[in-house]
Amino acid sequence: MPAPNEITPTQLSRLIGTPECPAIIDVCIDDDFNNDPRLIPSSRRYPFAKIQDLAPELQGQKAVIICHKGLKLSQGAAALLRNHDVACEFMQGGISAWKNAGLPLVPVKIIPLQPDGSTLWVTRHRPKIDRIACPWLIRRFVDPRAKFLFVSPSEVLNVAEKFNATPFDVENCFWSHRNDRCTFDTMIEEFALDLEPLHKLATIVRGADTDRLDLAPEAAGLMAVSLGLSRMHRDDLVQLNAGIGIYDAFYRWARDASDETHNWPATGAKGS
Repeated sequence: MPAPNEITPTQLSRLIGTPECPAIIDVCIDDDFNNDPRLIPSSRRYPFAKIQDLAPELQGQKAVIICHKGLKLSQGAAALLRNHDVACEFMQGGISAWKNAGLPLVPVKIIPLQPDGSTLWVTRHRPKIDRIACPWLIRRFVDPRAKFLFVSPSEVLNVAEKFNATPFDVENCFWSHRNDRCTFDTMIEEFALDLEPLHKLATIVRGADTDRLDLAPEAAGLMAVSLGLSRMHRDDLVQLNAGIGIYDAFYRWARDASDETHNWPATGAKGS
């Protein structure tokens, strides 16, 4: 019989990439992690012995604790957090079960971590498509705490150097366009997020971002929405927050509804 505070890898994988995803905390010991230094998407590492220190940050959120096999470390850590009024579950079978299910894992070496374990990114101001899509991808699949700086194009690399931020979607940096692919494609590849809905979304982003609207019927719609958002908002961070919801919708369409159609009148409807 499943434990009352247990979640399966399949159930958790359906939450990742959505606004409903819980905070995912990996408490594997160093030896187990170093044998395969990859993370479940959107998760972060934290020492199990200090797990109670996270309680204030996790208040009002849902959390899932991950360990190697879903036994003493994750169950104990989750129980401690529940004593601090955190709605917390552990993942059945741990990261071993996740791997056995063939679910994606992000190589930790590719994540540009700050000393506190979060990420800081910088790009050109007045974002349109790639510079909204990439922050969405990072927040939903890599680092929910990620912060983004929008600055003048000529200052992106200088700001990156002075503030220890990671530049993206500019020339002469790692996280940028490659051949006919855009930065969103680069991030999906480098973060090893081999998920069909993301590949489908990437085609739409690429079509809109590189003015190849023939790549996907939805590309023209994404371009129109993106340009409209940029006219609505002067503040780039306000625009980013508004755009996150747009990409949430596109992702759920790509994952769950791309075969669905809609027409009028509805089937069986009578009258005008």
